[in-house]
Amino acid sequence: MAASRYTVSDVMTHTAVAIGREASYKEIVELMHQWRVSAVPVLEGEGRVVGVVSEADLLPKEEFRQDDPKLPDQIEEASKADAVLAEELMSSPAVTVHADSTLAEAARIMARKRVKRLPVVNSLGMLEGVVSRSDLLKVFLRPDEEIDEEIRSAVLAELAPVDRLEFSVLDGVVTLRGPVRNRSLVPLLARAVRAVEGVVDVRMELA
Repeated sequence: MAASRYTVSDVMTHTAVAIGREASYKEIVELMHQWRVSAVPVLEGEGRVVGVVSEADLLPKEEFRQDDPKLPDQIEEASKADAVLAEELMSSPAVTVHADSTLAEAARIMARKRVKRLPVVNSLGMLEGVVSRSDLLKVFLRPDEEIDEEIRSAVLAELAPVDRLEFSVLDGVVTLRGPVRNRSLVPLLARAVRAVEGVVDVRMELA
């Protein structure tokens, strides 16, 4: 089965907003507000990503403005309340992704690390762009006709035993109908169709 051709490079923002280690707290807040982003990568040298400052890194200054941390797990968080520079605020090392990573890989990293945005870096750790949760959802904007063509050419064309299958795509939901001579192919077929970027669900009406 042909793998989906979509990678992080297809959906990421190539012109990324970034800061240096010496950026001040207020500069960071102003930059986030201006560009409507929830996190910015911190760079050093010629563009190597060394950390990320997110809204979560900035909030302790407000959260602990009057109250001291009451729980053990709040102590590290509260330490950022006195920070004024990016190098003091940033989470490091940065959680990053490569441009040739699949969208599924990027989504897994975001979910596992509980982040909304990922700096996209090359093999040397140099910034190439940023990918966000909303970027990963762009594939669900693919027209049904485009999804139909990919399923027809990249999935069903390789499955000769099910060449009599009919299918339809409506709002990203794929419905497969018809006879299947080899029932063992059904899970494989469903998995292959579901792997097509933009597919919301797969429904099987097979004989």
